[in-house]
Amino acid sequence: MTQFKLSESPFKSDNTASNMCGVTLMNNQVGVVVAEVMKTKENVRVTPLPSMIRVDATNRMDFVYDEISEALGEEPGFFDAAEFEESMSTHYGRMIHEDDRTIMFANPEDAAEYIGFDLTAGGR
Repeated sequence: MTQFKLSESPFKSDNTASNMCGVTLMNNQVGVVVAEVMKTKENVRVTPLPSMIRVDATNRMDFVYDEISEALGEEPGFFDAAEFEESMSTHYGRMIHEDDRTIMFANPEDAAEYIGFDLTAGGR
């Protein structure tokens, strides 16, 4: 009788931290400009696809609104959280909106100070 050994599935469950965060942007005029700004940042990878643009980062990435406004040829303050939400379709990681930027964190613990979350056991 022949014994067969099954290879490990590349689709198996893995719950280890990836240290990654990211967003999916619409592949339109604004999304392309946001992606162009973000691909100049350290630890950020931009992947253009036919109907969307993936923007992924290791640990953290900041979408600085005035940098994006300038790249769009607009006045400072044009691009904001509402514009960002309109261009983005999905995200993974912890998202924090501030007045001047949206920050994506891979690990929720890194966002704790921004959201007022106490990391000590029992809240002490």
